[in-house]
Amino acid sequence: QVQLVESGGGLVQAGGSLRLSCAASGRTFSSYAMGWFRQAPGKEREFVAAISQSGGFTPYTQSVRGRFTISRDNTKNTVYLQMNSLKPEDTAVYYCAARIGPLLSGIYPSTDLFSYWGHGTQVTATS
Repeated sequence: QVQLVESGGGLVQAGGSLRLSCAASGRTFSSYAMGWFRQAPGKEREFVAAISQSGGFTPYTQSVRGRFTISRDNTKNTVYLQMNSLKPEDTAVYYCAARIGPLLSGIYPSTDLFSYWGHGTQVTATS
């Protein structure tokens, strides 16, 4: 089992940047694929980005491609989400999630594929 704690959220003007971090407990962090999801008020939780155990596969949802970058440091048990050129529509609670098992290029990284979740961190981008 793994416990996840997100940090780095905040209030930023449109066009600004934030970097989210997710610290994981336990000694088997490198065996988990990791993901970032977000949920805006009144909407369902949606996939943002994911990263495979080795870091070699990083799918993104179309709306953030080219603006957000997911990365991980297995020596620090941490996954990051660098968010640049933020837009008001990026405003949401951002959640970190972990999955035992691979990320497959033909399978959409839905919430159902991830077993462990953090409590979320609020990101607000104002126009």
